[in-house]
This record gives sequence, structure tokens and C-alpha cells, in this order.
Amino acid sequence: MHHVILERWAQGNSPLHLRDPRAKILALLAYLIVLATTPPGATYRIVTYAIVALAGVVMSRLPILSLLTRAGVVLPFSFTFAVISWFGGEHLRAIALVEKTYLSAVAVLIVSGTTPLPALLRGFESLGVPRVLVSVIQFLYRYLFVISEQAQHMRLAAVCRGGARKTSRRDRFQSAAGALGVLFARSYARADGIHRAMLARGYNGHLPVADAGRFRIADGVFAALTILVLTALRTLPY
Repeated sequence: MHHVILERWAQGNSPLHLRDPRAKILALLAYLIVLATTPPGATYRIVTYAIVALAGVVMSRLPILSLLTRAGVVLPFSFTFAVISWFGGEHLRAIALVEKTYLSAVAVLIVSGTTPLPALLRGFESLGVPRVLVSVIQFLYRYLFVISEQAQHMRLAAVCRGGARKTSRRDRFQSAAGALGVLFARSYARADGIHRAMLARGYNGHLPVADAGRFRIADGVFAALTILVLTALRTLPY
């Protein structure tokens, strides 16, 4: 489960882990903007952006192979649109679409893998992100654990009842379809119970978020240098 692994990564100790979430968010935003505004066919620029991303991976001390592999989860979606662009005669745009999507995923994983989600959300809210959006992200993240827990319980129950013995494709499809319906019903019931418990404890539509903490000089230097480097890479001629 990606969210569990990211939580484990976020407990590490590296120069990026020590940086304030707001500094990392600003650096990520600059990287995504520079990457998105680079015209198709700018091969040397894309290579330099990839080098910056790899430098971030090394600085974060995250498992490189695992991170690069997990970033590939976006490739099936980008390949779909890239194929459409390719057959439409826009070959450079198709290649750039895959490159930019993958590098964007790597950058997002670096930030989320070096920042615990509560701290990351504190950073977003302190930077002016609408409170309702922050609450939606919090609920989505929390209910991922609810759904995964219910799925594990159902899988264990199915194995205990001999569900793993079904080998035909039709039986597996029927079992998966039925399990999906039961998982939705059980997750909905569990989520409703959690919501009622929150209301009983005074929930008023907003999850309390602690203070974002101190934005130190080192954090400002990190954000400023990252933005300056990315801006230089974007504007300098090749």
C-alpha cells in the first residue's frame, strides 16, 4: 500500500526531511511549473530537470529503485494520451508528455516521502490552500486505511473458508465482483460509524490543524536556491 510506505519513508532523517514543509511545497511548485512550461523537444532541458530530480532523491536518502518504480504508476495514463498525440502527428509532444508526467510523479513522491502527511497539510493550509480542500485530503487519506483494513479482513475470511481453491477464471471474476460489493458496503458502514463518533466528539466540519511551525533561515535559503536554479535552467539558452 503506497500510503503506508510513504508514512514509513517520511520518518527518515535526511536534509530534505529536516526542511520545513512550506519550503518543500514552494520548491515542488516551482519544479512543476518549470517542467510544464518547457516546450516539447527541449531534450537538454528535460535531462537537466531529470538530474535535479535524481539529486533530490539522493538528498532525501529514499530507496532510489523503489521510488522510481512507484513513480511509474502514472505511465499507463500518460502513455494513453501520448499514443493519441503520436498518431496525431505530434511526436515530440507525445514524448514530452511521458517524460514530464514521470518526472512530476518523481518530484511529488520525493516531497510526500520526506514529509509526514499532517505536516504537509499544515504547510498547505498555512500557504493559503482552501481549508475545505485540506479537509478532503485528510479524509481521503484516513479512509484509505479503513478500506485497506476491511479488504485484509475479507481476504483472511475468504482464505479461511477455502476461497483460494477456486481456480477457474469465471469463479475468480464472480468472487472478485462479490467481494467488491461487500467491501463497499462494509467500508461505508465503518466510515459512517467513524463520522458519528467524530460528531459525538464535537466535530464541526473542520479538522483542527496544528501550527505549521517555524520557517527557519535554512528553509528560506533552500526554497530560494531551488527556485533560482530551476528558473535559470528554464531561461538559459541551450
